[in-house]
Amino acid sequence: MSTGAPITIVVVDDHPVVRNGLVALLRTIPELEVVGEAADGAEAVRVVSDTEPDVVLMDIRMPETDGIEATRQLRQLAPATRVLVLTMHDDDATVFTAMQAGAQGYLLKEADEDDIVRAVHAVVAGEAIFGPGVANRVLGYFSQPPPLVAADDPFPELTERERSILDLLAQGKRNAEIAADLYLSTKTVSNHLTSIFSKLQVAGRGEAIVRAREGGLGSVP
Repeated sequence: MSTGAPITIVVVDDHPVVRNGLVALLRTIPELEVVGEAADGAEAVRVVSDTEPDVVLMDIRMPETDGIEATRQLRQLAPATRVLVLTMHDDDATVFTAMQAGAQGYLLKEADEDDIVRAVHAVVAGEAIFGPGVANRVLGYFSQPPPLVAADDPFPELTERERSILDLLAQGKRNAEIAADLYLSTKTVSNHLTSIFSKLQVAGRGEAIVRAREGGLGSVP
């Protein structure tokens, strides 16, 4: 982006009212220019390829291709474009998976106009930016001592909960069965699986099951 030029932005959200409201808000700010919109991750990748914006305001939960996968693709296809997540989801699995996918910032939709504008400028300047609640989660995560793991633990990067979910997955159980066994919601199980796949660097359930069974998980009691 040349000096003095407006920061170009693509807004991605599957809810038209939210997306239109963001676009209207951003267009009132002289130093920002909205150059495109998208209603899902796949459309976001196409629009970004066409417009080459400085920043993408990316929602997470969207049909078909979600914001996490779109962010991964954009890291490869448009590395100069910064991804700033703007979502209502602040659970640990979603936050850390988004950052691992390549997002430079993470804000909640309750953020006000000034917070959004500051975050846009920050990611363009190469900074990582988090909303207050998300920042507390990140700081709390890194301030915790690393968990003690057995020397022969094949998956030391996983939390105890993630390891339990992976074990049940390797037993052939579906998300609803895992949720029932662990007294969790299916959505929480899905969020954990997204984090597990990212940490293990696998493409999906099948590859994760293979890795888990190779590591000794999945034995039916």
